[in-house]
Amino acid sequence: MGEVASGGGCCPPMDLFRSEPMQLVQLIIPIESAHRTVSYLGDLGLLQFKDLNAEKSPFQRTYATQIKRCGEMARKLRFFKEQMLKAGVSPKNSLGHVDLNIDDLDVKLTDIEVELTEMNANGEKLQRTYNELVEYKLVLQKAGEFFQSAQSRAIEQQREYESHQLSGESMETPLLQDQELLGDSGKPVKLGFLAGLVPREKSQAFERILFRATRGNVFLRQAVVEDPVIDPVSGEKTEKNVFVVFYAGEKAKAKILKICDAFGADRYPFAEELGKQAQMIKEVSGRLSELKTTIDAGSLHRGSLLQTIGAQFEQWNLLVRKEKSVYHTLNMLSLDVTKKCLVAEGWSPIFATKQIQDALERAAIDSNSQVGTIFQVLQTREMPPTYFRTNKVTSSFQGIIDSYGVAKYQEANPTVYTIVTFPFLFAVMFGDWGHGICLLLAALYFIIREKKLSSQKLDDITEMTFGGRYVIMLMALFSIYTGLIYNEFFSVPFELFGPSAYACHDLSCSDATTSGLVKVRHTYPFGVDPVWHGTRSELPFLNSLKMKMSILLGVAQMNLGIIMSYCNALFFRNNVNVWFQFIPQMIFLNALFGYLSLLIIVKWCTGSQADLYHIMIYMFLSPADDLGENQLFVGQKYLQMTLLLLALVAVPWMLLPKPFILKIQHQARHGDESYTALQTTEESLQVESNHDSHGHEEFEFSEVFVHQLIHTIEFVLGAVSNTASYLRLWALSLAHSELSSVFYEKVLVLAWGYNNVIILIVGIVVFVFATVGVLLVMETLSAFLHALRLHWVEFQNKFYEGDGYKFHPFSFALLDEEEE
Repeated sequence: MGEVASGGGCCPPMDLFRSEPMQLVQLIIPIESAHRTVSYLGDLGLLQFKDLNAEKSPFQRTYATQIKRCGEMARKLRFFKEQMLKAGVSPKNSLGHVDLNIDDLDVKLTDIEVELTEMNANGEKLQRTYNELVEYKLVLQKAGEFFQSAQSRAIEQQREYESHQLSGESMETPLLQDQELLGDSGKPVKLGFLAGLVPREKSQAFERILFRATRGNVFLRQAVVEDPVIDPVSGEKTEKNVFVVFYAGEKAKAKILKICDAFGADRYPFAEELGKQAQMIKEVSGRLSELKTTIDAGSLHRGSLLQTIGAQFEQWNLLVRKEKSVYHTLNMLSLDVTKKCLVAEGWSPIFATKQIQDALERAAIDSNSQVGTIFQVLQTREMPPTYFRTNKVTSSFQGIIDSYGVAKYQEANPTVYTIVTFPFLFAVMFGDWGHGICLLLAALYFIIREKKLSSQKLDDITEMTFGGRYVIMLMALFSIYTGLIYNEFFSVPFELFGPSAYACHDLSCSDATTSGLVKVRHTYPFGVDPVWHGTRSELPFLNSLKMKMSILLGVAQMNLGIIMSYCNALFFRNNVNVWFQFIPQMIFLNALFGYLSLLIIVKWCTGSQADLYHIMIYMFLSPADDLGENQLFVGQKYLQMTLLLLALVAVPWMLLPKPFILKIQHQARHGDESYTALQTTEESLQVESNHDSHGHEEFEFSEVFVHQLIHTIEFVLGAVSNTASYLRLWALSLAHSELSSVFYEKVLVLAWGYNNVIILIVGIVVFVFATVGVLLVMETLSAFLHALRLHWVEFQNKFYEGDGYKFHPFSFALLDEEEE
């Protein structure tokens, strides 16, 4: 809602005080131009459609098939985006126009999906084959080494045996050697073997299970593969060992095969002859080089396809989202009896009438429709939506108000005053022009990098800070202003506007008091005189100043709230609220706390020593007593008695007349309605459909009276509690000042006094982190929340109902926000 149609020369000047005047319009659209009409209205973004098919489920609506097709196209686009992210291809923000219509795009996306899916499947198959061949080559190399070493050992043993035969028997020759050799040669044993790779982490368990399953009747050899290999099944890099298992018998083989499957060991065929092994290695190397070339060519082709998709992805995505939103909107329209027209109803600002009519006319011409869209304004008693045209500066403040509640249609908008009062009340609590400059620099960083940051995906806290960059800027500027008034720069005073008005003419003032100070110059021209800082009188002086200032600001803002209620009553022509709400409330608040504000100003101007606590307490306890030394002006006692009497009269004035007047008005309205002229059928239906909850409900006098009683009690007690609530301005300002002073004196000044560079550096680092972490982050958040409470509770409850609903137009410009 914030910035919808905020630009353009066709719009009247921005007015935030009242929401835009709205109208309920009806469109009768020929079915052949319906799609283009809704699309043009989406480009315009100034019409909020009503759902005329609320009783139907999504599957029963007219354009359910088209929405399903758009959803399928969106799924394909998400698939393309996932593939691009995996390949490291980023979609390009192209500003070109898409020439395709939605049907051609659907065909194109289907073709691309089929092609890409096929390429992925072929690529995965080739990559798996390549990984298997890599493992096969490793098995051939490592297992070949086993056989070569075994063969070389066998040749050595044969030679050794022959040499023993030639030299004859000796005393060292074993007696059974000949018989064993003869026996072995007479019964040759044929051993089988299996070769493959097993994950290294499972190799020891694999060896133990083999030994136990075959009862030790196997011979296992393993060799470590130095580099991790890509597993053909999982596709992940895994550390593996090459193994060769020798066994005897088919039963042992069956057991070994099952164990290999259980441990995920990949088996590969292996020839016993060395010549065949060399030939197989050569063949495998040749196939690997061929596969590598094929995979590289496929990857290149797939990359070029993804680049082509990335160049137009954003355009396709936008087109699909637009089409889906158009059909969603068309499903909100009701089909005419003749099934040749669609009937739409919706809210639009009155200023947009000409723009909407122009869009309808263009849609009819562009779709070659024989009949144009009929545009007519409907009369209704239904509450219109609330629409404020804001810009990037005012939208943040409007968001603060909307968080409390959306303004009722054409209700006075607190945002107009909040733009100034919110940062000012924040600054009263955060008054330090050094801290204000730090906040301003942070806000300017976000404002200068506005375009870049707005196009990036930010985390939640940064996004929130970036959204309120102009609020922070105004808070910083007001903090600099109030900091100059308080004369505090990181709690240090400066004589910026001239020398102090006081000088030390007595030795007693050397003890950090003001007893020996004498005024020797004109009053310090702007803000607090720097001589007060660091003295024993500083805290009582600043406490008195800030406490009284808080009351003055609070009473002024509460009066503004009551005046806003008068503006609302005047605008809605509610004379009852003017006479029996606004006037007694103004009298009650100002008879007590307006009078207190007057006393504060008079005391400041006259320099009187009167005790204001005593005056206010005894104004209620004994109003007829003389004030004595607490009298500030002539006739003060009689003024107090008059104000007290007015405050007492204002309470029944608020409570009693309004319920009786509302009852009389209700009876008169229903009495008149019995004799009103007959309405046309259309008018009577319109009134009955929209007036059930207003005109014909029973008037419960007791309910209205209790409501007015609660409202009166709430205002009377709230006048006291709300005024006291504004003292948080004084409390938080004092806390901020004292924290800043502690960090400066107990960290920075203390570290400086040691005359040690390391201690000084540590002190500066601690001071910076304490200032940023506590004063610039926690204190900023604390003051922000307190200012928020003062506006939501103390200010807005005087006039703001906040029971409206936002204007949500059908707009293509809002598609990004809805997607997020």
